[in-house]
Amino acid sequence: MSATPAQIQLQLMTPERLLVREAVDEVFAPGSQGDFGVRPGHCYFMTTLKIGELRYRQGEQWHHFSVIWGYAQVQPDQVTVLAELSEPAHEIDLGRAQADAEAAQAQLSTSRKRDELDAARRRLEKALLRIKMGRKKR
Repeated sequence: MSATPAQIQLQLMTPERLLVREAVDEVFAPGSQGDFGVRPGHCYFMTTLKIGELRYRQGEQWHHFSVIWGYAQVQPDQVTVLAELSEPAHEIDLGRAQADAEAAQAQLSTSRKRDELDAARRRLEKALLRIKMGRKKR
């Protein structure tokens, strides 16, 4: 029987860039079937991700990222996250995120077609997540 690793290797990437490749103590992610947490020695699983916050801890320090859809693969010593979009909280332009939320709300109040409403809801959900994450950097 093998020993439980002391840390987990986290890799967080998008099609554009590698955001994180770090040894971490624990990870929390927005699974499509519910948020989940991972510590060293976790069982194997794979899941899809929804829009939400991914956060990880190194010692006492927490790091926060927005995640917009994707996949996560969990192994006892590694978590790999392939996200459609992701950004660290410290890179989020809070003013732009608030403007996006206002535009999406305006679109929701004026749209009548289902596809336009669905697009506006997704845009609003993304903007609200970015606002939430942008406030964490402060």
